[in-house]
Formats: sequence, structure tokens, C-alpha cells
Amino acid sequence: MTRARAGGRHGKPWRAAGAALVLLAMAGAGMIGASVRSAPPPRPPQPLAQAGPAESDRTAGVTVEGTGVAIADQVPIDEESADPSAPGAVPALPRSAPTTISIPRIGVNADVMTLGIDPDGTVQVPPLEQAQRAGWYSPGPSPGEVGNAVIVGHVDSAKLGPAVFFDLGALKPGDRITVARQDGRNATFTVDSVKSYPKTSFPSELVYGASDKPSLRVVTCGGVFDRSARSYLDNIVVFATLTA
Repeated sequence: MTRARAGGRHGKPWRAAGAALVLLAMAGAGMIGASVRSAPPPRPPQPLAQAGPAESDRTAGVTVEGTGVAIADQVPIDEESADPSAPGAVPALPRSAPTTISIPRIGVNADVMTLGIDPDGTVQVPPLEQAQRAGWYSPGPSPGEVGNAVIVGHVDSAKLGPAVFFDLGALKPGDRITVARQDGRNATFTVDSVKSYPKTSFPSELVYGASDKPSLRVVTCGGVFDRSARSYLDNIVVFATLTA
């Protein structure tokens, strides 16, 4: 598994300094399973939008050693500066950990575990034996807070087969994602776009960077399965905005 270091300021839209943001250890085998496969797995649905180098080039900053992921040096957003009275804006929620994620179009209704950082400084991922659960990166904003909340999950597992986000690439703009929270509130997001990025050009700034509105990023693996590396070559990223 390829791992990289992570950081962030707990409870705030956060600043990535140096090697502070990562691609959530999904550049290696960790998001698909560690067992050797006798045959390629079924290919998960792929989004229509394949992001090109020009878009990922907006991620300017430091490259994390071993991943080739460019890391942006972000300035934190003041939550009070977000204008809840703007047309179409939905007021942000206070911080509260997510408990479940529901995506009706692809039949997802999954528990969400809280992920942090391992002692070696790498980002945790859901255990492969719990590949039907999603994970929330807790050093970043919670779903509904101002900023980009990040939820990740496996696409499949060598042992269990298709996992929680196997069909993530089938989502389309306008689809709904609802995240239930520990405070009893539901944060409902509307999908803005669904894109596929080569893992060598993961858009860290677009996923982890500062935002002045409550947003959600849902990430898994996709693209072609590289049998020699036992890994998918791309990441699928769903971009969504709080609407209810």
C-alpha cells in the first residue's frame, strides 16, 4: 500500500502545509484488497468526465514523496465569512461526526466510521474486512460544516468482491447524497460533478482545499485494474454541495 503523510486543523476548513494533504492511501492496493487475484475484477462504472492534466495542474505546491501527488498550501477559511443569505445558499451546520451515508441512485446505505492518522503519520483507511463501510476523514470538516468534508470507501475487495462505493462512478449531477450525523441532523448534498483522475494527478486542492461553503467529496478507486500493481489506476471523485 502506498501511504503518505497527512495533517489538518481539527474542526476548521484547514491549511495544508508542506506534506499535509494526501490521496488517502488510495494510490496502492489498500483501496481494493491485498490478495492476489486469479482474474481481473469486474470493472466498476466509470464517470463520463475524465479530468485532464489542465484541471489537475491547478494543484500547485509540494509533491508528497512516493505518491506524485501535488499538495496545495491552502489558507484557512473563516467560517463566519461564509454568507448564508446568498441566493441558493444553505446555512452551515455545526461540527458533528457522520454516522451513515445514503446514496439512493446506487443503492448505498452504509455506516460511516471515523478515520484519523496512524502513528506513522499516514491516513487511516477502512479495514478491508469492513469494505462495506465508508470512512470520514475527521481532521477535516464534518459533513455540513463550511469546507470540504471527505468521505472515502473501497471500490472492491479481493476477498469480499464489490464494496461500498463500487458504483460511485455511475452518479450524475443532480443526484442526492444524505449523511446522517451524531447530532440527529441529516446533511443532504446535491452532486455537482463526478470525475475520474489518474492517481498520479490526484486533485488534492479540489478535494482538500479551502472552501467557503459546506461541500462534500466522496472518493474511491476506478479506471483500469493493474494486475501487476494490484491496484486501480484512477480515483473517482464526487463533488457535491449542501442543499438541505
